Amino acid sequence: MQPFEKLGAFYLGQEYDLGKGKRLDRLVMYDARDLTTHAVCVGMTGSGKTGLCIDLLEEAAIDNVPAIIVDPKGDITNLLLTFPDLQAEDFEPWVNVDDARRKDMSVSEYARSIADTWRKGLADWEEGPERILMLKKSADFSIYTPGSDAGLPISILASLKAPALSWDEDEELLREQIQGTVSALLGLVGIEADPLQSREHILLSNIFEHFWRQGKDLDLTRLITAVQSPPVRQVGAFDVDTFFPEKERFSLAMSLNNIIAAPSFESWLQGEPLDISNLLYTSEGKPRHSIFYIAHLSEAERMFFVTLLLGQIITWVRQQSGTTSLRALLYFDEVFGFFPPVANPPSKRPLLTLLKQARAFGFGVVLTTQNPADLDYKGLSNAGTWFIGKLQTDQDKGRVLDGLQSASSAAGSALDRRQLDRIISNLGSRVFLLHNVHEDQPVIFQTRWAMSYLRGPLTRSQVRQLMAGARAEVPAPAAAAAPSRPAVRRDVAPAVTPAPAAAPDQPAGYSSSPPALPPDLQQVFLPSRLSSNRALSRLEEEVGQRLESEEPTLIYEPCLLALGRVSFVDRKRGVSESRQVGLLVQPGDLGAIVRWQDADPIDLDPKELEGQPEPGALFGSVPSQLNTASELKALGKDFSDYLYHEEALNLYYNPTLKLYGQPEESEREFKIRAQQLARESRDAEVEKLRKQYEQKLDRLETKLAREQQELAGDQAEYEARKREELISAGEAVIGLLGIGRRRRSTTGISRTARKRRLTTSAKADITESEAEIARLQEDIEEMRQSLEEEAKAITDKWTATLDEIETYTVKPRRSDVKVELVALGWTPYWEIAYRSASGSLTHDRMPAWQS
Repeated sequence: MQPFEKLGAFYLGQEYDLGKGKRLDRLVMYDARDLTTHAVCVGMTGSGKTGLCIDLLEEAAIDNVPAIIVDPKGDITNLLLTFPDLQAEDFEPWVNVDDARRKDMSVSEYARSIADTWRKGLADWEEGPERILMLKKSADFSIYTPGSDAGLPISILASLKAPALSWDEDEELLREQIQGTVSALLGLVGIEADPLQSREHILLSNIFEHFWRQGKDLDLTRLITAVQSPPVRQVGAFDVDTFFPEKERFSLAMSLNNIIAAPSFESWLQGEPLDISNLLYTSEGKPRHSIFYIAHLSEAERMFFVTLLLGQIITWVRQQSGTTSLRALLYFDEVFGFFPPVANPPSKRPLLTLLKQARAFGFGVVLTTQNPADLDYKGLSNAGTWFIGKLQTDQDKGRVLDGLQSASSAAGSALDRRQLDRIISNLGSRVFLLHNVHEDQPVIFQTRWAMSYLRGPLTRSQVRQLMAGARAEVPAPAAAAAPSRPAVRRDVAPAVTPAPAAAPDQPAGYSSSPPALPPDLQQVFLPSRLSSNRALSRLEEEVGQRLESEEPTLIYEPCLLALGRVSFVDRKRGVSESRQVGLLVQPGDLGAIVRWQDADPIDLDPKELEGQPEPGALFGSVPSQLNTASELKALGKDFSDYLYHEEALNLYYNPTLKLYGQPEESEREFKIRAQQLARESRDAEVEKLRKQYEQKLDRLETKLAREQQELAGDQAEYEARKREELISAGEAVIGLLGIGRRRRSTTGISRTARKRRLTTSAKADITESEAEIARLQEDIEEMRQSLEEEAKAITDKWTATLDEIETYTVKPRRSDVKVELVALGWTPYWEIAYRSASGSLTHDRMPAWQS
């Protein structure tokens, strides 16, 4: 394993010596948890900002961290240009033809050159094909193109739905979301509206709040209707017609209608819904990096979409549990115009909300720009990490330093502005200053080589080519699908209570009045939710042609309706769930034994049942099993037994994580929760391990520093002794030559020998210190290696737990089963007679209780 292959740490590059102009042999490993306090990346064109940010996103993907990416220019689409084989033919479809022409090369030759460059660049940073493969397998990468079908289409309809938040707890947040949505919507029709002064803004805000407070979803059609006939009659102290006269409201409604009337707007309503959970994880629970390519949109359309997206993100974030681990990312590639220092566009408030509140939920925000003067640095005081690259002007540098100072003050740390000024002034391409409030001092580093091919912005046609395969896998847009109709069986003829003779124009076996039944027999009528016109339209959709038919006839068919409630309780595991069970048993299934498991399930609130039929309806004959109260009573006991023996609450369970699924939770949702819990457990255990090793390493490094200091002293002592020995030897030679007194020559020789011994001793001290330093350095290296191995073992252990998915079953007690209703149920159908394509008269039925 490479030293940078450890989860929870992002390999961004190596430290860099600005003075010598070369990189150092020290990796820059960024703690993923630091992104929960958000990050800002600034740098001019050519600074390497895009490469650094793609490095960051690649590392997030490898660490299984999902991301939503806003890409106004098209640069981040390069994340999908990953080629593990690094062959020229992989690069060739994507190389810039103009670049090849400028280099006087054919496209094939240029592709070979790029492949060689990428192969060598990755090798230079100790990355290889296996790491690119790891990246591709770790996450799903998709490009969405709002308002276009070039990439994956995305529908904004869900953005106007009532958020799943509580008005009691999140009233301020919901009103902020309404304000942003309304501002973006009005911007789309060319109205720059002040939320406090604009009548248009105030009226639309009141309409949104009216519907959302009731948990009702909005779409543009309903909104337009509500503008013409507002559901609120009072706005402030004025009647709505006084505040905003009907004629002027009609003008606003027309402006909004022009949006949906335009053929180009149709693409805004097609594709996947703007559902944040689905954008962050696949149906199998695999992390996703969803890129929103908006280069093709107008300024107003960009603002409209980004504001809706941010509102949906805030709603999703507030539904998550708190965590200190990184759960997901929002990456905004060029925030110019969306977060200005003075103006307040609709996108600014939700961005501020995320910067202030998302940290507690483990949701990180990364904002980038090449225009530092256009950022609200007061708002960015919540950002704990700053990546600063080469800047164009002193004004840009001053603005960035102001922002850094604000962020440092908010974090309670000091800032050496003069030193940072010098560093930023000398930054080159791909060299960045990393200022992280979680670290003791800034780091200068050079970014690693990106695994993705940094081709530059992709065009819409290239995006279409890139996503062609993925587009085929996306389900068709969610139109109002007709519910499947239960089969009406005509092959079984049970004993029945005879119905009066049918009139000449009625179907045989049916009566215009209900059959005569005992007064103690309970009978109920299912509601007729589907109109005759809608039933005819739905049938036309099914047969695929326009139908010439008579007026549909409402017919009630008898059945056995059984409603019950089953509770599931397991206090030890915190399970307390209640489930309603509704079953329709058709007459053909009523034998000596009722096969409840073959009955048609029905989702029905008992309060919806009616005591009287719709006027003008026809009635079928009642089978003998349903025409006495005693029969129904016996069936009720049988239904209770069925619920007790057959109903069960199956929950997903992870034994190592001690995590139990929630009722109605899908396997995908359970896996996502398990991933997050495993990440939190991993982070906590690795952090504990690192603290244990830090104490040991600190002791060893203290000893090492002491030995190095002693070595320096020993070396100084050795040099001094050598000088003394040389002088003493010179004196001895002079004495031997008879210069001076005779007795001094003997003394000189003796002194020389002593100095020699001292020099040898000093040399031995150096050797001893060097050996001790080598041993300590080896111990430190071994300890660091041991730390990495143990950290990897911890990571592997928690990763392995994700496969431990079992099913835990909670069964009801007898007292947990309540039979609410077992009765003769009358189910309404629309009988439709029409001429088929062959001209023959055909009869068909549509269930009227299914809306």
